[in-house]
Amino acid sequence: MEMFKKLLLSLLLGCALAINAAGTIDINTADKETLMSIKGIGEKRAEAIIAYREEHGPFKSVDDLAEIEGIGPALIESNREILTVATPAN
Repeated sequence: MEMFKKLLLSLLLGCALAINAAGTIDINTADKETLMSIKGIGEKRAEAIIAYREEHGPFKSVDDLAEIEGIGPALIESNREILTVATPAN
């Protein structure tokens, strides 16, 4: 039971780090579950976002999501208010 509590706490902390106080989601740091909380993003698209991010590096703008198959301007616009891209640390 103690292990379950630690795992749950770790998951919650990870999600909290990806979602800031304003309720936005940083697409450069969000995990799969957090990405799946975005309207129109299911498991496959969340995995595609992470794969793209790992292959090409951090997103420079929210509009870069359009480079991913299955994500177009309409999906980006409908979620623009909650999506953000943090400047990567050097």
